[in-house]
Amino acid sequence: MFVFSRNNRSVLANWWWTIDKPLLIFVTAIIVVGALLSFSASPAVATKIGYGSFHFIKRHFFFLPFAYGFMLLLSVQNLKTVRRTGVIGYVVAAILMILTLFWGQETKGATRWLSLGGFSLQPSEFIKPTFIIVAAWLFEGRKKYQDFPGNALSAGLFLFTLLLLILQPDVGMSVVVATIWVFQFFLAGMPIWLLCGLGALFIMAFGTAYLLLPHVQARIHQYLAGENNLSYQVSKSIAAFENGGVFGTGPGEGVVKIHIPDAHTDFIFSVAGEEYGMIVCLAIVMMYAFIVIRSFLISMKDNNLFIVLSASGLAASFGLQGIINMASTLHLGPTKGMALPFISYGGSSLLGNALAMGMLLAITRKNVHAEDQDD
Repeated sequence: MFVFSRNNRSVLANWWWTIDKPLLIFVTAIIVVGALLSFSASPAVATKIGYGSFHFIKRHFFFLPFAYGFMLLLSVQNLKTVRRTGVIGYVVAAILMILTLFWGQETKGATRWLSLGGFSLQPSEFIKPTFIIVAAWLFEGRKKYQDFPGNALSAGLFLFTLLLLILQPDVGMSVVVATIWVFQFFLAGMPIWLLCGLGALFIMAFGTAYLLLPHVQARIHQYLAGENNLSYQVSKSIAAFENGGVFGTGPGEGVVKIHIPDAHTDFIFSVAGEEYGMIVCLAIVMMYAFIVIRSFLISMKDNNLFIVLSASGLAASFGLQGIINMASTLHLGPTKGMALPFISYGGSSLLGNALAMGMLLAITRKNVHAEDQDD
């Protein structure tokens, strides 16, 4: 491990002494776990659909160095650059989401992907973290300048983002974005009457989605059904956890995973449960929890509202996605097609989470707001 002198004034040395190393270590650990699980989960799925055994593994490792390098590059930046990245990233992602509505690829009743040079891009993976940054900046502007309509602009941005997600439709991502925006607004000082009103509105929106979207209705019915009426993937996922027990069957020794169509994406946690057991699954849960809790604690020590809102929002989004994915595989919640951050296969998911964690690592660096003022 390299060590820089504290007298070294280079950008890299400054990054080394200001980055939160436990946060960086745990994010890196999750990325490594995802790389290892790709070897266990991907070959059987690739073979079943007619690809070579290492098809998904090669693609995962193609994106991995770009994603990790991108995350580290972002972690060096100051607050001004993070804000600009959020704004520019949001505009680009929104334009791509609009294009997706007209020229996107339809999969399982949803149009969420654009085909670019042989790769499928999911723009919603990038609009989520950038929206969090822009919303935090607008909320901060309202506190700094009384005449600035930051809350109203943030609400308008939220409704526009929600509309883009619903038109795809992507109910799972809509739930995440809505939850995080309300969380940020609450931290920024949302009136209690407005919180209650939004709660009632979200309940109504959920009811409307249940009545109008057949796939939402089907997933809720499957979740509420008895054990004998579980969907095929959920029943196999439960069987995988049962087969793994406490210590697992061993790397590459899982047999139930062969029968799970989305074992490399939405149900990769069940592969971890079968081959590595309950102990490793609990360790994965603890890694996600550590990242979220530590980010909260770091941000809450700062008096900069933008740091508090953006760091808390990015960390909460990261944790909420993990909760939704793991709950789906364990039949503790309806299936939502939500990737497990940094572990599920998917180039868009990997790069989108690298964007989010890179900005989070930058925001949680020591005295990052002082650098911002010096620019």
